[in-house]
Amino acid sequence: MGQARLPARRGLGCCVLVLLLLLGGSGSPGTAPPPRGPWPQEPGAEPEGGPWGRGRYEAVKKHLGAVGALSKQYWRYVACRVWQEGCEEEEKQREGREASPIPGWSFPLVGQDYLEILSAWYCSFGKCCETGDCRIINNVTGLEADLNGQLHGQHLAKEVVVQAVQGFLQSPRPQKALVLSFHGWSGTGKNFVARMVASHLYRDGLKSDCVRVFVSLLHFPHHNYVDSYKAQLHRQLSETLQRCRQALFIFDEAEKLHSSLLDAVRPFMAPHNSEDQQRSIFLFLSNLGGNTINEVALDFWRAGRAREEIPLELLEQRLRLELQEAAENSYAHSHLLRENLIDFVVPFLPLEYHHVKLCARDAFLARGIPYTEATLDQVAQMMVFVPKEEKLFSAQGCKSVPQRINYFLP
Repeated sequence: MGQARLPARRGLGCCVLVLLLLLGGSGSPGTAPPPRGPWPQEPGAEPEGGPWGRGRYEAVKKHLGAVGALSKQYWRYVACRVWQEGCEEEEKQREGREASPIPGWSFPLVGQDYLEILSAWYCSFGKCCETGDCRIINNVTGLEADLNGQLHGQHLAKEVVVQAVQGFLQSPRPQKALVLSFHGWSGTGKNFVARMVASHLYRDGLKSDCVRVFVSLLHFPHHNYVDSYKAQLHRQLSETLQRCRQALFIFDEAEKLHSSLLDAVRPFMAPHNSEDQQRSIFLFLSNLGGNTINEVALDFWRAGRAREEIPLELLEQRLRLELQEAAENSYAHSHLLRENLIDFVVPFLPLEYHHVKLCARDAFLARGIPYTEATLDQVAQMMVFVPKEEKLFSAQGCKSVPQRINYFLP
């Protein structure tokens, strides 16, 4: 069991005892509770030296002894439910007690429901879930289903994210962190996918202790303080990894990060030979490469080919070249690309008219507002589409769609 668990066990034992007292019972389920008030004195016994005479003292001692014995009984039962180690003998004894009940306070008193509640309560703090940490749920099946239903026009991103995350989580001992770099115009779904990953890997989503989100211009606004930011970032990543065996780090507006800050993250992403099962996932979100992605999508459209025919290899190759050559971005000056620390460059395609309508539909449904096809067309027509001649792609993606439906409120 270990000494580290003693405080948790004592705390849980106290909760069991408090629960017993709150229930106000000292008999088996279905039996009448004992009378409230002072304990009765022995017949014929007179108080000795005031209200706390010998008779009452013995009665109190007897009552507390019984409560203590019962709380130990419950503690053993709850401990076996939570840790399930070395409890075979306890289980045999309990079965024997149930086969030949002893008069008096029988067991269990509070019933199965209360013990389930206590076990669930402990699980919210301890390590008793499938993943070893109840904060981590790793629902990849749910992630895939929600991406298929709610992420529109991004067949490449869906496929890459699900396969990369699933393969990483199934690896018994990954040799490095999983690093994904999302690229595309604003409003194409990069932040949406990052939120989906957080909500399906962690019980509390972005609010989890195991998830940290950094926005370049918010958290690291001044390049004059880069050294201070580096120390702060290193400390925050280290603390999160100490708290969680599986951590998620999201860097929004990654192209605006100083290259020194990207290099500060490098040790956490580099290959390692550690024997522990520590896992970390890094998501970098950037608008870089959006024009390159749009050019490829436009070329396919002009050639009469469906966007679903666009291969990942074509876009990833072009994106990596652009990221390495662009002089005004931090990627080009960092070690992330030169050392191949980024596992997948994930392209987010520009959204077309019918994708915007699907986003509008989702926004109406999320707010419980009725809609028609004509209403969805009205929302889509409020957006700006480019290029100037074809008017094919939404310049803002789906970013402002939820605000647009305010015009249609009853």
